[in-house]
Amino acid sequence: MHRSTASPTPPSGRTLGLSLALVSAFAFGGSGTAAKPLIEAGLSPLHVVWLRVTGAAVALLPIAYRHRDAVLRRPGLLLGFGLLAVAGVQACYFAAISRIPVGVALLIEYLGPPLLIGYVKFVQRKPISRGAAVGAGVAVAGLACVVEVWNGLGFDALGVLFALGAACCQVGYFVLADAGRRGERPVDPLAVSAWGLLVGAVLLTALTRPWQADWSPLGGDVVMNGHTLPAFVPALWMVLVATVLAYLTGVISVGHLSPPVAGVVANLEAVVATVLAWVLLGEHLGLPQIAGGLLVLAGAFAAQASTSADGSADPATEVPTDAPAAAAAAEVTSGAGGLAGPERNDPERNGLDGPREPVAAERGVSGRSSRTSRGD
Repeated sequence: MHRSTASPTPPSGRTLGLSLALVSAFAFGGSGTAAKPLIEAGLSPLHVVWLRVTGAAVALLPIAYRHRDAVLRRPGLLLGFGLLAVAGVQACYFAAISRIPVGVALLIEYLGPPLLIGYVKFVQRKPISRGAAVGAGVAVAGLACVVEVWNGLGFDALGVLFALGAACCQVGYFVLADAGRRGERPVDPLAVSAWGLLVGAVLLTALTRPWQADWSPLGGDVVMNGHTLPAFVPALWMVLVATVLAYLTGVISVGHLSPPVAGVVANLEAVVATVLAWVLLGEHLGLPQIAGGLLVLAGAFAAQASTSADGSADPATEVPTDAPAAAAAAEVTSGAGGLAGPERNDPERNGLDGPREPVAAERGVSGRSSRTSRGD
């Protein structure tokens, strides 16, 4: 008899998820440092974004082809990921920084983790661990220091709305990455990333019209902190590391962590971006930024150190409250009588109502496990 109970997530799975989330945050954090020399060389910010997303989509074409069945299995998921997690975040963020200071836009965009916690708690009605909630608050306070939000308080309402749009799209990144592995037709995280970037590339192509851009700067040199290097070097880094590696590791990490925890860890991206700008671009950090970076680290640690990835007790040590029902079900399937097949439903062997209660109890155990355990 098939039982649909979910297996507990081992501690090694959470360690892997945290490691991948950290790799993703560090990879995403290098995108601005790689993009800035290209922008200073003459490319527009939107065309740099198009180059980043389209280059990554082309690099992942073999994965997209291998998982081409995902288009038929979950087309809405892939379309939504490309629209929100790829094109939406980029377009809204660049629209925001065209009207408000970059630091303010970055801070508002990284309100995504608190918004994600609210979505999970009030829309999906799932429990949220105290560590994830506290970690999100501490991380946002740290981000305010990292971007020195007090230096750019002159902004307009439309710019704030665009930044909030970027934050909502960031929520979509984690929610859709988590949804891809659930349901009756789960999709491989690699397929979600590959097809999402393809969809995002198509949408950004229609928005940016890259055929009208002057791409000659890519054939020359750029300057990073006084050092000259070929323009294709930061371009390749931006495509292969800050996009391909970042999306692949980020989407996979959500499968081992809950979306709220993965979202808080993703706040490290802003800290990494600031530190890399200091080291590679000569943009020095002040004491408030260093203190803010430590706060973000503390928030990420508080979130990932919560009792379990989904805010409940650790599934590896959780004891089901309906354990007697599980034992009754086990007794029917493999107990003293060893009844199976037609004999199990034989009223003379089992009694008129004998097998019904254990079967119902078994379904209750299975249903409960699917709600309280992530079960990769």
